[in-house]
Amino acid sequence: MTRRRVCSDAKSWREVMAVKVAGLVVLLAMATTGVRGQESPTFKGGVDLVALNVVVTNKQQQFVGGLTAENFAVFEDGIRQDLSFFAASELPLDLAILLDTSASMVDRMTTAKQAAVNFVSGLRPIDRLLVIDIKDSSRILAPLSHDLGGARQAILNATAGGGTALYNGLYLTLKEMARDRRRATDVRRQALVLLSDGDDTSSLVAFDDVMELAKESGISIYTIMLSSGPESGYQDRRRHPSVSKSEYGMKSLAYETGGRSYPALDIADLAGVYKTIWQELTSQYALGYTPTNRRRDGAYRRVSVRILDRVDAQPRTRAGYLAPRS
Repeated sequence: MTRRRVCSDAKSWREVMAVKVAGLVVLLAMATTGVRGQESPTFKGGVDLVALNVVVTNKQQQFVGGLTAENFAVFEDGIRQDLSFFAASELPLDLAILLDTSASMVDRMTTAKQAAVNFVSGLRPIDRLLVIDIKDSSRILAPLSHDLGGARQAILNATAGGGTALYNGLYLTLKEMARDRRRATDVRRQALVLLSDGDDTSSLVAFDDVMELAKESGISIYTIMLSSGPESGYQDRRRHPSVSKSEYGMKSLAYETGGRSYPALDIADLAGVYKTIWQELTSQYALGYTPTNRRRDGAYRRVSVRILDRVDAQPRTRAGYLAPRS
């Protein structure tokens, strides 16, 4: 493997290309009674569907419920698209938890682990959980599965030490979730929640590689950037070039994928941040459309969502996606 490129050999490159073809325009087609999603959706092959997770809030930043398919208008590169799938009820969730377990987290691991366990305790039997730790190299502590108890125990068993390969961990997680989605037989939402003190020290993967894969995946990314310690306030950290770059990168990933990035000035803030993310995950609308632009040219396509007849409602979803390339 060459420096800062995870796909330097032919085998790895073929794996990445497989993700590019299958991950960003999801090969799903749902047989439903209509876009209202009144019956459980099922797979039907042969149709390219762009899947969107949409959060709608009002001016007070409260989540807006009770919307129907008729309230939504979806645009790709300024052209309105016809919805082929809509679900207002909670679809099964595949959730990935990434924990920074580097040496800088040693004194805060107990609190960080307990906050993460409390966060995932709301998952239902139909949901699945993936746990990955981030050190000099990233490891899968618990594979994506319905074994929620085993995953929670894996979080509690995590130990801190070593450097921080932040981008490596993100890349590994996105590949794992994209690979599983290609094998899926039901319709599921996917989200990734990362906790880190923000300073990448050990990655071989470049940020641009992570961003490209994130744009392809359709996975909502939420990042929690924890202050390095009481001796260095948040404003001081922003003046440190490497940390500032990492924080900017995490914010960019969240924006592009329709998630959010949160600062945590103190380890005690984690519980509140996790609670906010959980409320958002349980308030999402699931939309899908087959793009009118069928060109497989690998181009980036901008996506936007509007709420009709509700001036106080503001939707948020991923900024766009990379079209597949033939």
